[in-house]
Amino acid sequence: MKVDDFNYTLPEALIAQHPLPNRADSRMLVVDRAQDGFIDAGVRDLGDYLDPGDLMVLNNTQVIPARLMAHKATGGEVEILIERVEDDHHVLAQLRVNRKPAIGSALMIDDDRRPVAIQVLAREGEFWRLGVEAMGWSEVLIEHGHMPLPPYIQRPDEASDQERYQTVYGQVPGAVAAPTAGLHFDEPLLQALSDRGIEMGWCTLHVGAGTFQPVRTERIEDHTMHKEWLSVEATLVEQVKATQARGGRVIAVGTTAVRALETAAHTGTIEPYEGDSQLFIYPGFEFRVIDGMLTNFHLPGSTLVMLVAAFAGRERILSAYQHAIDQRYRFFSYGDATLLL
Repeated sequence: MKVDDFNYTLPEALIAQHPLPNRADSRMLVVDRAQDGFIDAGVRDLGDYLDPGDLMVLNNTQVIPARLMAHKATGGEVEILIERVEDDHHVLAQLRVNRKPAIGSALMIDDDRRPVAIQVLAREGEFWRLGVEAMGWSEVLIEHGHMPLPPYIQRPDEASDQERYQTVYGQVPGAVAAPTAGLHFDEPLLQALSDRGIEMGWCTLHVGAGTFQPVRTERIEDHTMHKEWLSVEATLVEQVKATQARGGRVIAVGTTAVRALETAAHTGTIEPYEGDSQLFIYPGFEFRVIDGMLTNFHLPGSTLVMLVAAFAGRERILSAYQHAIDQRYRFFSYGDATLLL
């Protein structure tokens, strides 16, 4: 299969630049493989499409303020996007810079807070290993970090993004991009779903900046997927198995929850898992855990469009996206949702 098989034309005006005032006010396009056509609904209607005894799995990762603005000793500006915090003194990061910095050089942050000298330690593929000594990375990000809004949001981050580019249930810091399907949930919606008998389970997958990287190969089978760290604990595994035993459905909230669950089931049966995953889901993939997913609309030709096409079918997904364009849905991270069943 070719990347072009997963492209579509999106008017730029439909790329959401800000979230709606209320999280759960987003629209929701329902795509059911068992039915023809699509249903235009709202996220608040989610419970109408779930049954008591279904298990909804959410990703409790928390976005860190992973974007830093620095400069080289020569004065050249450097934008740092943290990919992974290895420990409090070392990170892997992407650098946006005109000329690559020398190994052993320093990048300076000297805004209106404490100045920081960041050491350039090594180059590792598309990433750089960076170190700090006088203060830890947790302090650096708290004092100097910006929320790492995706590249298609054409504005600087604002104070409100510190809250809105997070889920209300995020607990485990480490992501550099939000698990965006979860941005639609507020406390009343979560309570309403619980009151309807919908069980909830929790996984952790720290979304990396690689989620925004384009597929650079012509054939998707030749693409190397980026690594992301995840944890599926024994409690969730027991919930999944109990749900399946009673005939309930497992509904993943977001493609990150899909990858976490299906990685944990890579041997054929879901088991506890902690570590990196490079699972690449595209048409032909055999889903072992999920029966549905709530997710946002994804970029043309992206690995995430390929993932949803693997679940719902390529032609059906492209038709659904065209329906969403015709109906003026809002796309991408701060946009509307799809429910795939």
